[in-house]
Amino acid sequence: MPIFGNRRRKPRLAPELDDGRLGKVLKALDGPPSPGLADLHTAQVEQLLTEAGTDWDRRSHRITVLARCTADSGFVRTWASRHPKNADALVLRAEVDLVLGRRTGELADARETLDTCYRAAELEPADPAPWVALLGILRLLRAHSDEVFPVWREAVARDVWNREAHLRMLGYLSPAECGSHMQVLEFVDAARPRMPANAPTVGVELTATLRRHRHVAGDDALTAVMARRHWASAPAVTVLDRAYENWRHPGFLHHAAAAADLNLLAYALVQANRIRHAAEVFPLIDGVVTPWPWVLDGDPLQQFENSRGRALR
Repeated sequence: MPIFGNRRRKPRLAPELDDGRLGKVLKALDGPPSPGLADLHTAQVEQLLTEAGTDWDRRSHRITVLARCTADSGFVRTWASRHPKNADALVLRAEVDLVLGRRTGELADARETLDTCYRAAELEPADPAPWVALLGILRLLRAHSDEVFPVWREAVARDVWNREAHLRMLGYLSPAECGSHMQVLEFVDAARPRMPANAPTVGVELTATLRRHRHVAGDDALTAVMARRHWASAPAVTVLDRAYENWRHPGFLHHAAAAADLNLLAYALVQANRIRHAAEVFPLIDGVVTPWPWVLDGDPLQQFENSRGRALR
C-alpha cells in the first residue's frame, strides 16, 4: 500500500484487492468460455491455491474471491466433478454453492453441499477452509447453535484468526439472523483481549459497530438522531479510536483483506464526521474500493469518490 501523497487513483472495484497473482487468474477466467481453455484455467487455479500453502489467510481470501467471481461460469462445478478427490476443487465448489445460495436464500442441494465440505475436510485435515465453508453453509441454513459452534471450533482450531470464519460467525450471531446484539457483543468481547492488533480479524469489532449503527438508523427523524449519536457514544468512539490509531500507519495492516478493512475505517470515519482522520486513511486505500460498506448508501464507486473528495479537498 502506498504512503501518503497528493495523487488520487481513480476508484475501481478490484475483488482481488492487492493480490496481483489472484487478479491475473481472475482476468484469465473472465474470458468467454472455451473447451480448450478449461484445463489451463484449472491448472492456474490449482497453482494459485497451492502457492498459498499454509498461509491460511491468503488462501481463504483467494478461495472466497474465486467463488464469488466464478459462481456463474460452471467452471468450479466441472472441476470438482472431474476431480472428486481434489480438496481445493471441493472447497471451491462448496463456496460457489454458498454464493448462489445467498442470492436465492436457499441451497440447490443442501445435503450435497454439506457432504462436499466433509469430504474436503477428510482429504485435508489440517486445512481450515472446509470448516469455514461449512460454517457459511450452516449459517445460510439457520442451523441450531448446537451444530454451528462445533464447526466454528474446528475452523479456529486450525486458524485461530481466520477472518472469514469470524465474519460468518458475527453474521450468524446477529439479531438479523440467529442471535442478538448481546451475543454479538459477547463474541467480540471474547475475541478482542487475545487478538493481535494487526490480526486478519482486526476489523470484526468495527464491522459489528457499523452494523449496530445501521440497525439503529432509519428514515424517521428520531432514529436519524439516534444513529448520529451512535458514533458519539463511548463504546463506538473507543472502537473507532482504536482502529484509527493503529490502521492509519502504512503497512500496519498486511493481511490479505487489509484494503477491505481500510475501506471500512474510511467509511466509518466519514459517518462519524471525523473528516480530518478520514483524510489520512483514503490515500492508503489507493483507489481500491470494496462494495461494502459503501453500497449501504448507494453506488459504491460514487459514494467512495464523494467521501474521498470531501475528505481530501
